Amino acid sequence: MRGSIPFSCYPENCTLASAAVLRRNLFLIKCLDGFCCRSHSQRMQGTQSAAVPAAEADAEKTIQMITPALDPIRYKGQAGKIAVIGGCREYTGAPYFAAISALKIVSITGADLSHIFCTKDAATVIKSYSPELIVHPVLEESYSVRDDEKASVSAKVLSEVGKWMERFDCIVVGPGLGRDPFLMDCVKDIVKHARQASIPIVIDGDGLFLITNNLDLVSGNSLAVLTPNINEYKRLVEKALGCEVNEKDGNYQLQLLSTKIGGVTILRKGKSDFISDGEAVHCVSTFGSPRRCGGQGDILSGRFVLIQLLHQQIFYYKSYLNYFDNNSVAVFSSWARHHLLITNGTIGKSLSNPMVLGCIAGSALLRRAAAFAFQDKKRATLTTDIIEFLGKSLEEICPAD
Repeated sequence: MRGSIPFSCYPENCTLASAAVLRRNLFLIKCLDGFCCRSHSQRMQGTQSAAVPAAEADAEKTIQMITPALDPIRYKGQAGKIAVIGGCREYTGAPYFAAISALKIVSITGADLSHIFCTKDAATVIKSYSPELIVHPVLEESYSVRDDEKASVSAKVLSEVGKWMERFDCIVVGPGLGRDPFLMDCVKDIVKHARQASIPIVIDGDGLFLITNNLDLVSGNSLAVLTPNINEYKRLVEKALGCEVNEKDGNYQLQLLSTKIGGVTILRKGKSDFISDGEAVHCVSTFGSPRRCGGQGDILSGRFVLIQLLHQQIFYYKSYLNYFDNNSVAVFSSWARHHLLITNGTIGKSLSNPMVLGCIAGSALLRRAAAFAFQDKKRATLTTDIIEFLGKSLEEICPAD
């Protein structure tokens, strides 16, 4: 193992119930350069109503920092297991794009797993797209459930998803979900369950429609990431702040919106992507593609699995450090701060939140892949073409050799 591991940082109240919880807690290291949920929420109370600059993120350095090296002793699932909650009769492409893009990325660092929880009508279609995805046809829509069955069916859906939940390092909620009322109620319970289990959650697509009308589902959850496009962001601002989008003071408004929803990380998609967790605003303006095709947002949601690469890179060192017993979490905390955070000012304290790091990496890699795809296909570029260039995008930044 390279380098020494400092022992100066010991987080309080580290109660770990299982290996799955241990992995996630190592990822959510409370003392990553001073970042913790309690102090985070306290610091946000002091947000000043002044002009907020958006610092251009050093995306390549971030990607290099959190991407683990290939190693023959790794085993399946060690570099990330994610789940996509979405897919109904009308929409089967979005959950596929999210799941397959995540699988493409983690497969570069080892064989890993991507699950989709969808309705029965969508399952067969999604399975036909790719044999690599694990598809669970457990969600239900109103048309297939009688009123007197709703309570029992809802409980069954939550039970079916819940028995898998502890295995996942991150879940993506919303791609191809649709807006069926009964399905939305079921997903509410899934989101609550994920929060109780301290599982990072990415909200996109129709999931944002659900969250906008139920902000309490994510309010105060520092493990939640919202990825709105221009219209979804407009609805969020109107709901949470009670005003219109202000482009003149857009950075301040984005920071204020994150603060208002209790410190969730928000990735505002657009010509440039802007990211804030209420602490600061970071920008990714890497040129992508002038061709806009449906599904790119779903790829971005799936690419958030890069957060899990950071998480699992920390967890990987457990094999070397388990003899430190109860102090192992503190060791991982110190290792993460020492090895993953650059303290020379390029990446500093404001980037100690792994959720922000994942957003920066995912945004930059999607844009890079889109640029490669457009160079190859020009006006005929489709989302499937972009997916094919995900590997090349990461390989140029982090070569496997």
